[in-house]
Amino acid sequence: MYDAKNGLWIAHCAEGPLSINGKMANRHGLVAGATGTGKTVTLQVMAETFCQAGVPCFMADMKGDLSGISKPGRLSGFIEKRMPEFGVENPQFQACPVRFYDVFGQQGHPLRCTVSQMGPQLLSRILGLNDTQEGVLNIVFRIADERGLLLIDIK
Repeated sequence: MYDAKNGLWIAHCAEGPLSINGKMANRHGLVAGATGTGKTVTLQVMAETFCQAGVPCFMADMKGDLSGISKPGRLSGFIEKRMPEFGVENPQFQACPVRFYDVFGQQGHPLRCTVSQMGPQLLSRILGLNDTQEGVLNIVFRIADERGLLLIDIK
């Protein structure tokens, strides 16, 4: 839940809700734990809270566990039993706007990037180039930059 006074609600502990100041939310974070400890739910709550505050959020979701926030939730017996622990009385379930990206452009929005945007170091790593090949690629990028040439694709 987003509360302008208390910040972004990201978790709950025995003492009550844990919030983060919205101005500090642009830092990197790590959610780690064993199977079944609530990592996915924590990320879903954070994404929903950012959404309520109007903050865009990018999340890599290889298994599709987080995609559920694109639809309104529904009350289950498990959730109903846990609500008093979190001080939640009448949850308002709502969907969050999402955009699914797909490197191949088959099951989501195509993810696009030009060669120039990748840069010589990332492109070298992706292509598995040796030091000599990477050096040549750096020269190609420098010459293209000096002459104002755009490196769009590798055709």
